Amino acid sequence: METELLTPDEAGLQKAAGLIREGQVVGMPTETVYGLAADATNRDAVAKVFAAKGRPMDNPLIVHISSMEELEQAVSRVPELVASLADAFWPGPLTMIMPKSELIPMETSGGLDTVGVRMPSHPVAQALIRIAGVPIAAPSANRSGYPSPTTAQHVLADMQGRIPAILDGGACSCGLESTVVAFDDDRTVRILRPGFVTKEMLLEHVPNVVIDPAIFRQVSASEKVASPGMKYKHYAPNAAVTLVEGSPELFRQFLALQQADGVYALIFDGDAEQFPYPHMTYGGTSIEQGRQLFARLRELDQIGAKTVYVRMPQKDGVGLAVYNRLIRAAGFDIVHLSPRI
Repeated sequence: METELLTPDEAGLQKAAGLIREGQVVGMPTETVYGLAADATNRDAVAKVFAAKGRPMDNPLIVHISSMEELEQAVSRVPELVASLADAFWPGPLTMIMPKSELIPMETSGGLDTVGVRMPSHPVAQALIRIAGVPIAAPSANRSGYPSPTTAQHVLADMQGRIPAILDGGACSCGLESTVVAFDDDRTVRILRPGFVTKEMLLEHVPNVVIDPAIFRQVSASEKVASPGMKYKHYAPNAAVTLVEGSPELFRQFLALQQADGVYALIFDGDAEQFPYPHMTYGGTSIEQGRQLFARLRELDQIGAKTVYVRMPQKDGVGLAVYNRLIRAAGFDIVHLSPRI
C-alpha cells in the first residue's frame, strides 16, 4: 500500500471521507496532534486503527464529533457538567468521558461502558467529520509508544504503507493530546490526562476539579483505564530519556559528568547560551514546550541521539501536561539534583 498525502481542499476531503465510509483509516490533523481517523461505529475499521499503530486493544480510543447533535449518537447519557464545559471549551482540546451508546462498539471503548468524546477545533478535522457523516475514532497517528505526530510528515514517517492516506493540515497548534476528564459526581471533574485545558481553566466553570494520582505513576498491566495515555509507555523516542530536576547550573554540572557519544540534553530556550554540551531547546514557556516537545524528541532520534537528559518543566498549568508526557517518555526515570551542603 502506498500512503497518499492529500491536500485538505474539497477533493482531498471528499476522498478522505470516502475512505472512512469504506472502513479505511486516514491521517487527520487536529489542533492537538494528528490522529488516525476511522468510523468509530465500525468494528473492522477500528481494528485497522489498532493494527496500524500496534496498539493494545484495551487502550480506549477517543471519539471525535463536529456538533452537539452528534454527541447524542455517541453517548447514552450526558452528565450535568458537560453543558458548561462544552460551552467553554468545545470546539477545542478537551475530551469528556461519558457512558457510551450502543452505537459505539466495545472495540472503540477498549472494553469499557464509557467513551471519551471531544469536538476538535481544527477546521480540517471538523470538515472531515461532517463530510464523512459518522463519529470518528482517532488516536494519535504514531506507532504505539512513540512520540505523537504534530505534522503530516511525522505521520508519513510512522504510517507509510500502513494507511491509504493522510490529510496535510499543517503543524498542530497545541502539540499535545487533549485534556481528558471524567465526572465523579454532579460537582466534581477528575483530570485523567492533563493538556492545554488546565485545572485552573476548568475551575472557572465547575465547582471542583481533582487530578487523578495515576497521572504521576506507572499503572499496572492488570488495571483498567478510562483514558488513553494512562497505562502503557507512551511518547518515547528510540533514545533513552531521563528527566532531570534541578537548576540550570546543577543541570550543566550533571551533564558534564554524562558526556559520551550520542548523549544530548533537551533544555529551555533561556538556558542555551551558557550550555556547552550537545543539546536542543524545547521552548521557554510551558505553552511553547507543549508545542515543541514531540517534534524535538523525533528530531533527536533523527540525529542519532542514544541518551537524552531533559530539564524538568514546571508542573503547573500546561507545564503539568508537558511533565506528564515526559515522565512517561522516560519510563519514570527521574534524577533529582540538589546542591551539595
